[in-house]
Amino acid sequence: MPFVEIRKWGQRAVEAFGGLLFSSLFVVFIIQVVARFVFDKPLPWTDELAVVLYIWVILWAAAFMVPEREHVVFDLVYHCAPPGGRRAMRIVGHLMLGGLAALGLPASLDYIRFMAREGTPVLGVPFMWVFLPFALLLISLIVRAIWQIVAIVREIQGDER
Repeated sequence: MPFVEIRKWGQRAVEAFGGLLFSSLFVVFIIQVVARFVFDKPLPWTDELAVVLYIWVILWAAAFMVPEREHVVFDLVYHCAPPGGRRAMRIVGHLMLGGLAALGLPASLDYIRFMAREGTPVLGVPFMWVFLPFALLLISLIVRAIWQIVAIVREIQGDER
């Protein structure tokens, strides 16, 4: 199976899981609204599950679904620079972002493992599972940074030929 097909299959799986997370959040929200305003009987578990799902939706999407070109960037100086300067800025930016994520990953993983002993107040879900997508986001940032730096270096090598 070629790499492109595996990548497309993986992206579809990631998007399907993201859609499932968002759909679950929507269903929990509807249950919460109906219980509170139709039956005048708020359900504590819906508040908690909605918060956990919201965290997962945001971090999952940022890590795996939102393309880099869709993220917020500050590019006033970038557009004024010549092509070589733009490449240098991109490399430095990816080194900073990937490097900071790499620096924060060990402590974040340690904290996430530590939080396995604590559970959410109502559902008792270990906080390790609540905060896990943050580690996935950091890993994604590191991999993306490496991938982009390699692509930029190959672009430079291609221009030199």
